[in-house]
Amino acid sequence: MKRLFIFVRFIAVALLIVDCGSAVFAQGEKTDLSGNKETSRSGFTGAGTGGSRTTAAKPGGADGLGNPLLGGERHPLYRLRPSDVVEISFTVAPEFNQTLTVQPDGYVMLKDAGMVDVQGLNLEEFSDAVQKAYRGYLHDPQVAVALKEFERPSFVVGGEVGKPGKYELRSDTTVAEAVQIAGGLTQQAKHSQVVLFRRVNDDLVETRLLNLKKMLKESSLKEDAHLRPGDMVFVPQNSISKIARFLTKPSLSMYFNPTQF
Repeated sequence: MKRLFIFVRFIAVALLIVDCGSAVFAQGEKTDLSGNKETSRSGFTGAGTGGSRTTAAKPGGADGLGNPLLGGERHPLYRLRPSDVVEISFTVAPEFNQTLTVQPDGYVMLKDAGMVDVQGLNLEEFSDAVQKAYRGYLHDPQVAVALKEFERPSFVVGGEVGKPGKYELRSDTTVAEAVQIAGGLTQQAKHSQVVLFRRVNDDLVETRLLNLKKMLKESSLKEDAHLRPGDMVFVPQNSISKIARFLTKPSLSMYFNPTQF
């Protein structure tokens, strides 16, 4: 009788251990709406043991959109030019706050820090340049920069259009739209060979021929180029048999008549 009691008690303890193990295992699993089970590691400690993890989005450029024609970003960040006015504010040293104008040579004169070449820099790069210039005067300088005055982005349309001239580039604009803004094509226009001129540097200009006639006829503007500030569009009267991919700036006078502007 005593042996039977011990045996029954042993079975009861074994069953209790099995039930506890099942309960612990059940806490480590969750069932989603589709009936699939996933293991929860919320009870675990230590780095890298699992659990949900949020991955930050990879930062891109100005907008991450590339221009399939002529390359580059469709909306590049604004870069400083001569005559631009920038305002500099220091968090812990307001006595160094100043408003500066970019000189014709591309330099600005920083108070107590001297001349700094800023032409071609975007605002983030300009802020870095200012901080670097003041590290000899301030410990870990914290600076904020703001663009107060700047040259309005623009484009030029010349040749056989209704109103050739210089226009402000206020939004995303294509060559076809630029021609319409400039009064549309004249009857003498050779719109199968519209030329887009894009400045590469101070001495070189890139060119591209666009068949605007074909694009409009087929109602397909996927090859229509998006303009950048400083671009020039020329609609010829006669056929252009051949045009070099790159031209020097003085050679643009062959296409654009200064009296039009």
